[in-house]
Amino acid sequence: MIAHKCPQYRVTVVDVNPERIAAWNSDNLPIYEPGLDEIVKAVRGRNLFFSTEIERGIRDADIIFVSVNTPTKTFGAGAGMAADLQYWEKTARQIREASQSHKIIVEKSTLPVKTALAMEKILTATANGIRFDILSNPEFLAEGTGIRDLETPDRVLIGSRETPEGLKARSELVEIYANWVPRERIITSNIWSSELSKLVSNAFLAQRISSINSISSLCEKTGANIAEVARAVGMDRRVGNQFLNASIGFGGSCFKKDILNLVYLCRQYGLDEVADYWEGVVKINDYQTERFILNMLGAMFNTLAGKKICLFGFAFKANTGDTRESPAITVSRRLVEERAEVVITDPRALPNAQTDLADIKEKIAFIDVRRLQVVTPLPL
Repeated sequence: MIAHKCPQYRVTVVDVNPERIAAWNSDNLPIYEPGLDEIVKAVRGRNLFFSTEIERGIRDADIIFVSVNTPTKTFGAGAGMAADLQYWEKTARQIREASQSHKIIVEKSTLPVKTALAMEKILTATANGIRFDILSNPEFLAEGTGIRDLETPDRVLIGSRETPEGLKARSELVEIYANWVPRERIITSNIWSSELSKLVSNAFLAQRISSINSISSLCEKTGANIAEVARAVGMDRRVGNQFLNASIGFGGSCFKKDILNLVYLCRQYGLDEVADYWEGVVKINDYQTERFILNMLGAMFNTLAGKKICLFGFAFKANTGDTRESPAITVSRRLVEERAEVVITDPRALPNAQTDLADIKEKIAFIDVRRLQVVTPLPL
């Protein structure tokens, strides 16, 4: 989007994976997002470039956006909750080693509060006379509407140290976004507020989903209609109608990971009651998915064995091929456990679905409906 809106800037995307970079340079981009193909192909080779030459990219850049993966730790202290920062740390050390001039480093990944302080320590560990200014600029886009969210964002948040150098670096990033974002939508803050705001924003959105899902179970017991309840509640302007559609639970790479990160952070500071509250949002989400399976069992005479069940959609939401934390993974596994004949179709997510269910793949039929030949039946 920066390359699209700011032809005066040269934007280079670097990655350690040569296959992924090759895909970004091809006609088949490695991810699906409505509108992405058009923008990339319009500016690629003009002022947008994709490369595996990481050290050169670092050396030539004035501003570096760090957008590496920060998954939930699966080992050691904080396993299952804390963010795994090994890729972020390796990137910070690589930036320090390759840099030959002053850089502005922008955190784009979702990171725990005070990560910028750790980054400062790594980048300044060698007294080589190079200054690094750290900014936090969390991303608030949603998959499926990412291009729209980037083009007309609700807000752009930029956090910095409140020093003369930090404020100057912040102003430079503000000027980039101001090429297409109205100034009143560009919010500035101290760097710790910016880091925390991303976690809290995702936690609040996920909490709304868990809240309406918890009420859906009560509606089923009382005879109320969850759609009617959600509509009535959503029309209260103090509440609003977003994220009030009852479902089998939220998925994606952010909500669960960020909430668990927030839980871990609260426990680290001794805020156990606050941690318990936010952990409950995740528990309700897991409960809703399991309740969906039990409701299915109840509706089918308490047995799914031998019954053919098709999942229309496997990605965690529409208009994406992303299956990370998709409730469909749990549903598929539980259906196979119940010995149902499972069929999965999705316009974008079938390859990822086959990977997510690799250990039970032979028990599932994966069908790309876009390639099916429709046959008109003969008249009787």
